[in-house]
Amino acid sequence: MALENHPMWRLPKHHLDLKSSHDHVHWVELFYDLIHVVIIFLLGNFLSDHLHLSGFLTFAGLFITVWFAWADSSVFNSLYVSTDVKHRLIMACQIVTAMVMAASIPHVLDKGWTYFALAYAANRLITAYLFHRTNQLGIESTKLARSVSRNYFALAIIFATTAFMPAPYSYWVFGTAIAAIQVLYMAPKIGVLENKRFLPRLGHMSERFALLLLIVLGEGFFKLVITLSEKGIYKVDPSVLANFMFGGIAVFVQCWIYFDFVGNGKPKNQHKWTLVSWWLAHLFLMLCAVMVGVALAGEVKAGFWQPYPLKYGVIGCVGLAGYLLSLLWIQLMIEHRVAHRFATAKVRMFGVILALVTIPILPHVPSLIGNILWGTALISQIAYPVTRAYFTLSKEEANS
Repeated sequence: MALENHPMWRLPKHHLDLKSSHDHVHWVELFYDLIHVVIIFLLGNFLSDHLHLSGFLTFAGLFITVWFAWADSSVFNSLYVSTDVKHRLIMACQIVTAMVMAASIPHVLDKGWTYFALAYAANRLITAYLFHRTNQLGIESTKLARSVSRNYFALAIIFATTAFMPAPYSYWVFGTAIAAIQVLYMAPKIGVLENKRFLPRLGHMSERFALLLLIVLGEGFFKLVITLSEKGIYKVDPSVLANFMFGGIAVFVQCWIYFDFVGNGKPKNQHKWTLVSWWLAHLFLMLCAVMVGVALAGEVKAGFWQPYPLKYGVIGCVGLAGYLLSLLWIQLMIEHRVAHRFATAKVRMFGVILALVTIPILPHVPSLIGNILWGTALISQIAYPVTRAYFTLSKEEANS
């Protein structure tokens, strides 16, 4: 067997140049995703420790920053099927940069910023090199790889310089560079999305989104379990345990409504703005999922008869509303499913409105009532479509 036929020595290829390519995620990509378990957990801790407007904005900025680094690396692996030894070693280096970013998050507003910015710059430099390598090997005949590599290389230098700039200028320059990445993708005529070869394996990206969402939602379980274990499970009364269990069910239902209605769904067409909307909707969906996960820690901070911790409650209600709106946004961007007949925009908006209406009520009612209102907003999103689908499809079957 020739070396070039073995995955460890086979050079990267654009998926459009292969006779056949599968959409399944490679184990190297899965391992890269694993470090994001830690990153998401530490981001959740950061938000828990900074439950005020400026803290939330910092959390959101950090989440978006890390998400784009993950997503851009995922796009490369979706465009170019890469399994050779050198690619694996490059990905190992990228994993290390993500580790440093994760370790910097708790102190990112202080001395940790230098490490975060340098690690982020190195991460983007590695992504630039991945594209440069395909161009150097002659794998990409168009200017796609060369353009993306040049863009990331220039931005990596800017990210690195912010490590040594005084705050808040460092944050503003860094944020501007993050925005520039998206402009370089989407700008009319000159954006990378204008290149017909910039078409990732959509099934592959759908699977990557689904896997990362599982990681993001899993942060809610971490928060619940760790908060209760630190408090001492033997010290709390039964109502706190009931709230704790409700929180676990809430995380499960979030997974359920994603995978039944949009999970692993491919965009309905390849138009630029359909792809961009599908991409951005997943970003906001995951951001809101982390918010809900953080808020669920409040379940073990109060029993049935005390008001739900207000700051946690606000984060949870806004997060749920955003999660459902993002879910609807994705649903409108992907291929039609039978389940879409029953999970309509009206159903989603019912959950959104009820979640937001719950916010001003929280300080004045026991957490039991708050959980019933918030839980109704969430659980209705699966209970109503499933019930309606059962009766509708049963009737159609009987009449056929």
